[in-house]
Amino acid sequence: MSTLRPFTCDDLFKFNNVNLDPLTETYGLPFYMQYLAHWPEYIQLAESPSGEIMGYIIGKAEGVGDNWHGHVTALTVSPDYRRLGLAATLMKFLEEISEKNQAYFVDLFVRVSNKVAIQMYQQLGYIVYRTVLEYYSGDPDENAYDMRKALSKDIKKKSVIPLTHPVRPEDVD
Repeated sequence: MSTLRPFTCDDLFKFNNVNLDPLTETYGLPFYMQYLAHWPEYIQLAESPSGEIMGYIIGKAEGVGDNWHGHVTALTVSPDYRRLGLAATLMKFLEEISEKNQAYFVDLFVRVSNKVAIQMYQQLGYIVYRTVLEYYSGDPDENAYDMRKALSKDIKKKSVIPLTHPVRPEDVD
């Protein structure tokens, strides 16, 4: 059993068990503080009954017009708590916040090599919208998929019509 709750500043000192996993993108404290200050409603944490951090999701709202969307910046679950449905629960949370904020879609970037995550996102209704070449600065040979899921505001589902050609990171809006 787990509890979902808002992420707090104090959690930044307790989430190493999750962030030290090699599949997790980690950032500096100023990055997390910026998200907590600007988009606190988009950050949620899964906590065990003993208080251990099981996983978290960090996102934001961005874009203009019909490009207004929720963005998943980071989603991670501790290796000890994987395959329990926590990632799907956290994604549902972010999708619901995005719906409330009248977003057209939710998007995220995932390593092309991360087959397990890609499959999970596809099961949640996400499609590969486009490939972003050399997206990861620490690994220039690794491309990313920009995956998207249309929300109810996008009646014609225009946001999930896949692009036929890859783009470079500087072309991502």
